Amino acid sequence: MVKPISRPHSQHSLAALELLGQLVREGRQSKAMTTTDLAARAGISRALLGRIERGDPACSIGAVFEIATICGVPLFDQDPRQLASHLALHREKMALLPKAVRAGVKGVKDDF
Repeated sequence: MVKPISRPHSQHSLAALELLGQLVREGRQSKAMTTTDLAARAGISRALLGRIERGDPACSIGAVFEIATICGVPLFDQDPRQLASHLALHREKMALLPKAVRAGVKGVKDDF
């Protein structure tokens, strides 16, 4: 199957991405960081940072979250300790699922 060139996105999603991009830009400017400095600190290119600030939906969510964290943009209305407890609860739930549903983790074969 051929990968589609563009995917449809709802207006709500696009507006949320645009807002997040604006918050990232404002956070970067309030910390007096240049795009070069922020991109280097996050380990991404300036072009990707520009796409994040413009609200491009094709950006990696990991890169977006990392940039938002560096700029001080709150991603969740929770204390990080509460977020960690929610993640631990999710892991416990995953342990109850049958192995066919869980993603397999392959061990490293380092016996050369």
